[in-house]
Amino acid sequence: MPLISLKTSIKLPENKLEALLADMSKIVAESTGKSEQYVMAIVESADFMLGGHISMAAFADVRGIGGINREVNGKISERLCALLESRLEISPERVYINFTDIPAENWGWNGSTFG
Repeated sequence: MPLISLKTSIKLPENKLEALLADMSKIVAESTGKSEQYVMAIVESADFMLGGHISMAAFADVRGIGGINREVNGKISERLCALLESRLEISPERVYINFTDIPAENWGWNGSTFG
């Protein structure tokens, strides 16, 4: 049920994309305490202007049913920014992250909902 969707200005070759997706999935699972079996990770390329400058940047959208709170969000933010800086050379000051806690009845899966 946790989802991490990343848009980045960096276009990645397949081998680097797979490694980034795996690391993102692990960060969300470990930080939220949810099973990685239910984590969905997405990476898309996008063009960015941030602070009036077009350059490397990233936007992440993290959603989940429960487990989205100040402590968890801080862990995800710290670990994701470190990952993006080490793997993609995107400075943490060029990363925005949105966190959303979704009611279980508003999250569909496998022909039903979680609530």
